[in-house]
Amino acid sequence: MKKYLLLVPLLFIAINGFSQQATQTEVTYTQKAEFPGGDEAFRKQFMDMLYAYVDTQSYAINGKVIFLINIAPDGKMNRLDVLPKIKNSEMFIDDVKYAMKKIKGKWKPAMKENTPVDSKITVKVNFSTHGYDHD
Repeated sequence: MKKYLLLVPLLFIAINGFSQQATQTEVTYTQKAEFPGGDEAFRKQFMDMLYAYVDTQSYAINGKVIFLINIAPDGKMNRLDVLPKIKNSEMFIDDVKYAMKKIKGKWKPAMKENTPVDSKITVKVNFSTHGYDHD
């Protein structure tokens, strides 16, 4: 019995030692990505295009949705992630990407030591059965 009692703490130490540690590395930019007219101008256009091109009734979305948009070194929006996952998310993401293509203006990319780099922006939208609003 004593052998087993000694093995239990060693087992926990071994599991803890080999478990993966999630570390987030924060990227520091010398200049963050900028949209012509500023963040508020982008948010307004983004919301206008969502309203015009995305039928939220088709997806039964209710609650806060976070859009993570990647800004490439050439200033184009090239990737989109949506959190949380939504029913029929592939079609929803395709509709949002189409709406994003309708946004006028090109981003000035983020810079790190005078080199354009990828960066992400976050847009939070609160969907309800009556419409949606950004946070």
